[in-house]
Amino acid sequence: MIRPIVTAIILSFMGTANCFSQDAANGKTLYKKCIACHGKAGEGKKSQKAPNIAGQYDWYIVKAITDMKAGKRKNLKMLPFIKKLNEQQIKDLAAYVSSLPWKSSK
Repeated sequence: MIRPIVTAIILSFMGTANCFSQDAANGKTLYKKCIACHGKAGEGKKSQKAPNIAGQYDWYIVKAITDMKAGKRKNLKMLPFIKKLNEQQIKDLAAYVSSLPWKSSK
């Protein structure tokens, strides 16, 4: 009985390892380029056809940006802003965006 519990605890720590490698403070600096379309608080802007991203899961932001860079997801408006981001910068940006308080759109 103890072995499955210990295994579950170890696996749960392994799943959160990426969280510790993210730097939300650096992500906040990187986010300054995103404000024009996504808003200061990540609320999105209809005029830019940019969605509300505040509070979005960090893994989702990482996947979306990574897919856009790879051409798997098309977003020509964002490409100039993300094409030079490295993997760590994407994680940092995602950590910051996920920390923004989500507000429902009205």
